[in-house]
Amino acid sequence: MRILGIDPGYGIVGYGIIDVENNNIGIVEFGAINTSKDERFPKRLDIIANTLENLLKKYKPEEVAIEELFFLHNIKTAIPVAEARGVIIQTCFKYCERIFEYTPLQIKQALTGVGRAEKHQVQYMVKNILGLEKVPSPDDVADSLAVALCHSQINSALNNNLI
Repeated sequence: MRILGIDPGYGIVGYGIIDVENNNIGIVEFGAINTSKDERFPKRLDIIANTLENLLKKYKPEEVAIEELFFLHNIKTAIPVAEARGVIIQTCFKYCERIFEYTPLQIKQALTGVGRAEKHQVQYMVKNILGLEKVPSPDDVADSLAVALCHSQINSALNNNLI
């Protein structure tokens, strides 16, 4: 099964694509969609949608896993990130109707066994599970791979987190 993991944002959208077959996990592609703060917000959303659409057409994931939003301190960015997440979900839905969402707590629990794990612990697990030489950078990319790995560990046939 091919899974696209996404860490939503509007400045940086992390994405990671993995293949899972018989408990073997292979990395297909990972990276970031970057938008400039100098661009108008609608243009930034358009860049995200177009780039994501190209990735979906090229790699044809069977399922998409997206991190849910969590805002503790900087509520000012909550609305733009939520709007970007809406664009991401809508774009993914055009090419793959099986879209799942996971909270940061669920992702940390799935990768480390501890729901309150530190970011570096999750990154360490991403690096080791995927056999990478170093932690993917920026953090958004590592987070997207963590989302995909989390989804690979949850029985998607149960539709537990299908949105």
